[in-house]
Amino acid sequence: MKALVLEKTRHLALRDMEQPLVLGLDDVKIAVETVGICGSDVHYYTHGRIGPYVVEKPMVLGHEASGVVVEVGANVGALKPGDRVCMEPGIANDKSRATRLGLYNLDPDVVFWATPPVHGCLTPYVVHPANLTFKLPDNVSFAEGAMIEPLAVGMQAVTKARVSPGDVALVIGAGPIGIMVALAALAGGCSTVIISDIQNPKLEIAGCYDGIVAVNSRERDLAGFIREFTGNWGVDVVFEASGHPSAFKGIFEFIRPGGTAVFVGMPVEPVQLDIVSAQSKEVRIETVFRYANVYDRALALIASGKVDLKPLITETYPFRESVQAFERAAEGRPRDIKLQIHLGKDAQ
Repeated sequence: MKALVLEKTRHLALRDMEQPLVLGLDDVKIAVETVGICGSDVHYYTHGRIGPYVVEKPMVLGHEASGVVVEVGANVGALKPGDRVCMEPGIANDKSRATRLGLYNLDPDVVFWATPPVHGCLTPYVVHPANLTFKLPDNVSFAEGAMIEPLAVGMQAVTKARVSPGDVALVIGAGPIGIMVALAALAGGCSTVIISDIQNPKLEIAGCYDGIVAVNSRERDLAGFIREFTGNWGVDVVFEASGHPSAFKGIFEFIRPGGTAVFVGMPVEPVQLDIVSAQSKEVRIETVFRYANVYDRALALIASGKVDLKPLITETYPFRESVQAFERAAEGRPRDIKLQIHLGKDAQ
């Protein structure tokens, strides 16, 4: 099968790659339709590593995917050939202590698409566990199905925040994950979400959604804006979704007494936090690593119309232009939110 293969840093190839497609009793075989390009995919392309995960041999990229079931294992009853689906990309060990606690995203042995040395899904067919394969509602497109993975990160963040109806939240960072967090926070009950960034094109896209107030923190004093907006009280929840080291400085001054900080973005290097500022307000601190038990809820929100992801899909490339799609993603154009690659018949 052809696949988009990261040969080494800054070297991609669309070429034949031998991959096992053994269908287990509890698996489904899926013809991949749409795959989104994630920031982690781009980082592997440009740097060859993320923390301890190093690309040491050719690896197929991609983990945000949707497709069509073409074959099912003998034990699979909930899915059938022809079903339109999206796939949760992390396969945990169901016998691990983390999984038994319901924290399967923290299983040290989790096998996650496009995380070295595991191949991703930018290839015509994949075999995947049926219990991590979710049927798309009729009114949810393949493109939206491939957006469930990043939305799940937003859902995890809002779940960890324990948002209450009427809360006011701040999201730092208007990239794909930041906007997903903002939309999940609104769906979870927030009355208003302030989103900050230094790129106006991304803020313009985020600000088109009802309930989101976009602020350029380079052009305006963010702390002063929040004091004015909240009557000198502070927001109920801050979601840090940029991962930029500068975002952590003074982050607790945005939060009301007894509020919550949720760290979603992942800084490349260690950052400093003013713990005394957090203690003086008894700020509750939460962290996010991927997601667990939220895929079905994310799908339900899209199907209900309460979350609209279509404005975030900037452009879709055919499979044969996958290398060009990644080259564009690596440019980091200000107006690009989500680039996707369509396989379908183009990959056959």
